[in-house]
Amino acid sequence: MYLYMGGEFAAESRNIIGIFDLDNTSWSIHTRKYLSQAEKSGKLRNAAEDIPKSFVVCSDETVILTQPNTAILVRRLENQEKANV
Repeated sequence: MYLYMGGEFAAESRNIIGIFDLDNTSWSIHTRKYLSQAEKSGKLRNAAEDIPKSFVVCSDETVILTQPNTAILVRRLENQEKANV
């Protein structure tokens, strides 16, 4: 199963390590440093057409900035799991 994140971006759900809210996490120097390092290493992808609200970390170290908030992304994952039961 894939989680659609906007634009042409989707990630295989089994490869998703975490979904994080940018408003709640970007105040931390550690989060800003992590996102900056991901950008410098070419692992940061932007799926947001406007201001991103969340980011998704994948097992291949890719970080995807997304327009949908974390609640929407988690709901999409939960709905996919229910559909496959």
